[in-house]
Amino acid sequence: MSFKEQIQKRRTFGIISHPDAGKTTLTEKLLLFGGAIQEAGAVKNNKIKKSATSDFMEIERQRGISVATSVLAFLYRDKKINILDTPGHKDFAEDTFRTLTAVDSVIVVVDVAKGVEEQTEKLVEVCRMRNIPMIVFINKLDREGKDAFDLLDELEQKLGLSVTPLSFPIGMGYDFKGIYNIYEKNINLFSGDSKKNIEETIAFDDVDSPELEKIIGNKAAEELRDNLELVRGVYPDFDKESYLKGTQQPVFFGSALNNFGVRELLDCFIEIAPSPRAKKAEERMVEADERAMTGFVFKIHANMDPKHRDRLAFVKIVSGTFERNKPYYHVRQDKNLKFSSPNAFFAEKKEIVDVSYPGDIVGLHDTGNFKIGDTLTEGEQLHYKGIPSFSPEHFRYINNADPMKSKQLYKGIDQLMDEGVAQLFTLEMNGRKVIGTVGALQFEVIQYRLEHEYGAKCSYENFPVHKACWVAPEDPKNEEFKEFQRVKQKFLAKDKKEQLVFLADSQFSLQMTQQKYPSVKFHFVSEFD
Repeated sequence: MSFKEQIQKRRTFGIISHPDAGKTTLTEKLLLFGGAIQEAGAVKNNKIKKSATSDFMEIERQRGISVATSVLAFLYRDKKINILDTPGHKDFAEDTFRTLTAVDSVIVVVDVAKGVEEQTEKLVEVCRMRNIPMIVFINKLDREGKDAFDLLDELEQKLGLSVTPLSFPIGMGYDFKGIYNIYEKNINLFSGDSKKNIEETIAFDDVDSPELEKIIGNKAAEELRDNLELVRGVYPDFDKESYLKGTQQPVFFGSALNNFGVRELLDCFIEIAPSPRAKKAEERMVEADERAMTGFVFKIHANMDPKHRDRLAFVKIVSGTFERNKPYYHVRQDKNLKFSSPNAFFAEKKEIVDVSYPGDIVGLHDTGNFKIGDTLTEGEQLHYKGIPSFSPEHFRYINNADPMKSKQLYKGIDQLMDEGVAQLFTLEMNGRKVIGTVGALQFEVIQYRLEHEYGAKCSYENFPVHKACWVAPEDPKNEEFKEFQRVKQKFLAKDKKEQLVFLADSQFSLQMTQQKYPSVKFHFVSEFD
C-alpha cells in the first residue's frame, strides 16, 4: 500500500463530553464493532470487576471516571481508527485541551436528558477556535429526555454550532422504537435487549410507504413523517465540505449502552471524517504527505506498567513515516535519539511497531528526555504550537510525610509534573514547594500515585493563592521591575522551566499590582516552549 493510501485510510479523533454523558461507553462500543474487544465492561456497575477497557488507573476504577487520556486503535472496514479517549472530568480539562491538539476531528457526546453541559461548552469552544470538524452523538435515547428539536436548538444556541441531523429518533424513553437513518435512508428498530450485540436494520427508501405503519404502528409512523418533513424544512442538507471546514456539524441519535445507533455513527464517520490534516508549526505549515517525519509530544504518562519504572511519551505523527531504530532529531535538546521499541496501543495492550504513518500515535519509552510540546523531526528546526499550560486555580504546599523517602518524593513530583498532571512552583523566599492544579481532584491523584508508584508519602497544607501569572518585564533591568521584585518578594516563585511566576493572593491584589507596575506584563497562559 502506497504512502498516500496509508494516510488516506487513517482517522484520528477524540471523543469529548461532560462527565457521565457516556463517552467511555461509546468508546467501548466502537471497539466492539472494530472487533477489537469481545465484550464490553459495564462502566457504571461497580460490582463487575471488569472495568472499561480504556480506564486503567485505580482511581478511575474506584470513581468510574477516566482520568488519563488513553489511546486506542482498531481496524474497521479497512480504515485504521485511532481514538483518543479524553477525561471528561473538569479537573482534567488541561489534559483534554492538550489532546485536542493531536486530533483531526472530534465526536461530541451529549446526554439526551441533560442536554449541553458546562464542560461540553468549554471543549467545543476550543474545537471551534481550531476549526476541528465535529460530529455530535446524542446519547441515552432509551431513557426519558428532552425533545429532539429542543436539543438541536440547544446545540445551535449554547455551542454556536450549525447542525444538520443525519438520523432521527422514533419516540424516546419508554416509547423509543428506533432510529431513522437519514444518511442511509433506513430504519433501525430498537429491541431493548442490550445483550444482542448488533441490531437489525430495515432498509426503507420510502417513508410514505404503508409498510411503515406495520413496523412501528400508526402513531409513531405519522410522527416520524411529520418530524422528517420538519427536519427537511428547517435544517440544511449535509455538506461534506462545510463539515470538514468546521462550519457544519452532523448530529446522530442513539444509545451507546445498548449499542444502538453506534454503527450508523461509525459508518458515516469513516466516510466523511478527515484523514490526517496539515498542522501549523511556528516556522511553516506542515502537510501530512511530506516525506520527512515530524511529530510532537502531547502527553507523557509515567508508569503505565507498575512493575517497571517507565514513562511513555505519546507522539502524534504529523508527516512522513516514523521507523523503529532510525535516529530522529529532538529539536529542544538539539540531539538525535533513536527508539528501539516504539509502541502502538490498544487499551492495556501495547505492541511494538516497525513503521507508523501520519495520524498514528506512537508511545516512546522515555528516560526523561521529553517534555510536553517537544518536536521530533529529521533535522529540520520546527516547533509545533498550541500546547499551553493554564494558570492553576488550586494551590497547596506539598510536604514530605516520610523523611526517609525524600529522594523518592522529589523524583515522583518531578516526573508527575513533566507529565503535566500539575505545576510545581518553588517560592523564591524560602524554597518551599507549591503545587498548582487546574482541578482539586488532581491533588488526590498525585498523592495516590506518589504512594503507589514511587513509595513516597506526602501531605498538603493550604496555600491561599487566587491565581498564578507568568511575569514578563519589558526590561528586566529597569527600576520598576526591581521594585516589583522587592515588594512582592514573598509572592514570587519559579516554575519548572525557571520562568518567574507571581502568585497573587486575591483578584484585588492582582489588579492593584497590574496598575502599579504597568511595564510588567502578567500572563495567564504559558505557551510550552
